[in-house]
Amino acid sequence: MARPADEATLAHWWTVFNDPVLTSLEERALKANLDLRTALSSIDQARANRLSASGSYLPSVNISGSSTGNRTSNWSGGGLTASNSAQLQASWEPDFFGAIRKNVASNDASIQAAQEGLRNTMVTLTAELATDYINLRSYQAQLAVTQANLVKYRETYEMTLEKRRSGLAADLDVAQALETVQSTEATVPVLETSIEQTMSAMAILLALRPGALDAELAASKPIPVVSAEVAVGIPADLLRRRPDVKQAERQVAAQSLQVGVAKANLYPTFALTATFLTSVENLLNVFSPAAIGSTVAGSVEQAIFNRRALHAKVKLQNALLDQYEISYDSTLLGAVKDVENSLYAFGKDQVKRKSLAEAADSAEQAAEMSRDLYASGLQGFLTVEDSERTVLSAQNGLVQADATVDTDLIALYKAMGGGWK
Repeated sequence: MARPADEATLAHWWTVFNDPVLTSLEERALKANLDLRTALSSIDQARANRLSASGSYLPSVNISGSSTGNRTSNWSGGGLTASNSAQLQASWEPDFFGAIRKNVASNDASIQAAQEGLRNTMVTLTAELATDYINLRSYQAQLAVTQANLVKYRETYEMTLEKRRSGLAADLDVAQALETVQSTEATVPVLETSIEQTMSAMAILLALRPGALDAELAASKPIPVVSAEVAVGIPADLLRRRPDVKQAERQVAAQSLQVGVAKANLYPTFALTATFLTSVENLLNVFSPAAIGSTVAGSVEQAIFNRRALHAKVKLQNALLDQYEISYDSTLLGAVKDVENSLYAFGKDQVKRKSLAEAADSAEQAAEMSRDLYASGLQGFLTVEDSERTVLSAQNGLVQADATVDTDLIALYKAMGGGWK
């Protein structure tokens, strides 16, 4: 039964597994992961764009200066004449129609979208790492089940050899028993490869070289068991929590403001310009009141011949806004679907796990009985072979069901946007 989760539980949802190793891995990944570093860089980029856009509020100032000299000579003597000048020009464009203000606000929304992108990366990271961890423990458990059954298969094979020596078993029985041993042995390297690949994938998520976690994770540990009643939140909390939904909403807001910027560009622009000019022969007197002249002017500019292009830009920005709105709707619907599907799967897979646990117990009892009957000569070897294969299949199925319940819960917390503070 699902019950609402508080913010602390959602932020550190992996603690419901009560696994110190998983908790340690999650905490380290949130500090070191390379995708998180990229997301942080995207926030810095958005902030730089905002700073650049806000600079349009301030006047622009240009300063230039020059100095030239000329030496002359004649019969009566010579001399050096110099001309020094300095010019300061300042211009300012009042934001009468809000183009600058809207552009700055659009950049603010882009910063917020980048921040939600970081949180979404954290959600994805924590879920992926936990899923890899559960898969690792599942592979290790399957390997342990396989090796335990191999011991029994070899015992059955030895028993079949003894019976053949006594004339109580056919060569076919021996061959079938040997094939069971050999085919089961062949699955061991496959599981060992899966274990190694999973540990390497987890190391990459922690920004470590492949193999760096092998010593820490090589020892087999049980698959974490979760209660049927866990704090998973409710779909109504989705809009408040999920960062991808909030990111999509902020992208819509940013693009809506860009439409306003494009519309503002259709109107005239006003500019105030002030120029201060000085030109004297003596450099020491450049900034004396007598040497300074100034002009102040205002101008109005209205696009005439390129208005068609400006209207096209408005249409372009509106088309982009439509795309962002559609993306938001799609993200929202996908989020609701993720929650509903994960809730359903979590409940059903727990029922399946219970049935598989009972089936595994029954299969093991049947296999023991069939071996005893075969040893007593009361049953053929084919029944023993079938029952032993059934045990391995049922036990591995139970291990996989344990892992599936855990990964269902991970998917559910991810769907609820858990994994960031």
